[in-house]
Amino acid sequence: MSDTPTGRLFFQSETFRVEASSARIRHPRVTARHLTEPAREVPIHAECDVLVVGGGPAGTAAAVAAARLGARTMLLERHNHLGGLSTGGLVIWIDRMTDWSGQLVIRGFAEEYLARLPRDAIAGPPREAWGSRDAATAAWWALRTAAFHGTVTHSPTADPEWMKATALEMVIEAGAEPLFHAWGAQPVMEGGAFRGAIFESKQGRRAILAKVVVDATGDGDLFHRAGAATTADIEEADIHHAMNTSWMFGGVDMEAWLRWRAGEPEQFAEFLQRGREAHGQFDKAFVSWRNDVALFMGPRMTGFSAVAVDDLTEVEIRSHRLMRAHLEFYRAHAPGFAGAWPLLSAPQLGVRHARRLVGAGAVARAMWDGRVSPDEIGVSPPLSPRFLNISIPYGALVPAQLDGLLAPGRHLSCDATSHSFLREIPQCWLTGQAAGIAAALSADRSITPRSLPTRDVQRALLAHGVYLSPEVTALAA
Repeated sequence: MSDTPTGRLFFQSETFRVEASSARIRHPRVTARHLTEPAREVPIHAECDVLVVGGGPAGTAAAVAAARLGARTMLLERHNHLGGLSTGGLVIWIDRMTDWSGQLVIRGFAEEYLARLPRDAIAGPPREAWGSRDAATAAWWALRTAAFHGTVTHSPTADPEWMKATALEMVIEAGAEPLFHAWGAQPVMEGGAFRGAIFESKQGRRAILAKVVVDATGDGDLFHRAGAATTADIEEADIHHAMNTSWMFGGVDMEAWLRWRAGEPEQFAEFLQRGREAHGQFDKAFVSWRNDVALFMGPRMTGFSAVAVDDLTEVEIRSHRLMRAHLEFYRAHAPGFAGAWPLLSAPQLGVRHARRLVGAGAVARAMWDGRVSPDEIGVSPPLSPRFLNISIPYGALVPAQLDGLLAPGRHLSCDATSHSFLREIPQCWLTGQAAGIAAALSADRSITPRSLPTRDVQRALLAHGVYLSPEVTALAA
């Protein structure tokens, strides 16, 4: 069943709710039984200054930033690659990095990272087109996921394998130490403060001790298990609650598809309706970084929990079945898809929201009026030209009570509406870089991230190419 977003929601994107009833392929197993695990010694794998748990966009940026400041930095990642949802989740459409005037406001690590990709591994509007409101130009780029509200934006698509390779080289060059196939499982706590984390691996449970921990798991796994206050208020009809596994088809002609979509809107609408009637959950194809590869970032499913293993399994089963159904239907009915073949299903499930930190500060809807936070660590474009640029405070990365931890990425402290853009890849790079810099400075001075002077963080961010509001830049100079 398709739900229509209402109320405070800004995105009118189709989602599909699966009721926790007979519609389920698998039913969660509930038992009241427990077993007692005997106490055991956990080997200490390593000690470091900064431990980053999670190698997604935020974690990669944090590890590079911390290591570049001289901190011995370790990066735990459960998969065999870096980049998280931007690579393993096939979120290769990198959302807006420019504001509505065309100014590049998400810079620093993000700008360097994308600039290091080979030219044939990234596609998007040229710099001179950013901010253009020319109707024809905006219409052309709107079909290619790079123009919104009649304005061209810097929203490129990129090759996930080149993004993986580039992220790995940046981490190694910075001097950080990646550790793959290592799942951060439990925090190591001492007196209400983080002192490291226990991870699971083929060697069993092992621990890494650190002066500062960066929880970049995306779901707040470590700070949640440490007892930090969290929130999860979000509307199930919202795209930002939904989950799915993305996929790509090869052997397509996306220019032919786009010509038909733009030139025959009634046929396109009928095609989507027939797909829904045939398969229930059905989605449209998006462009990628090359013409012969199509990207599917849905259908988006709601009614599932991103922190329940039975629900995660259900979504994977449904998504992979839908991939096969889409392939058959697109081959038969979509221009440009007659020779399509399944190129890749994402190795990582596309989770948009699980839980969020309750921090010392937060990004709230009231802050979309252009106000500048005194402890600003970055600037995000707003959702539409109706709003002004949004100042992201350092306090949004700091737990309200627990010490020794920073929490960048999609689980940072914010309200549900602000989460709709703070969860995006560029914003995760932005908050991750800030967390890495703050973690390195805190570790070097043997103080908690909460005690770190914000001006020192801001000066370091400016030195590393981050854009801050003019008022903050002037005070930090």
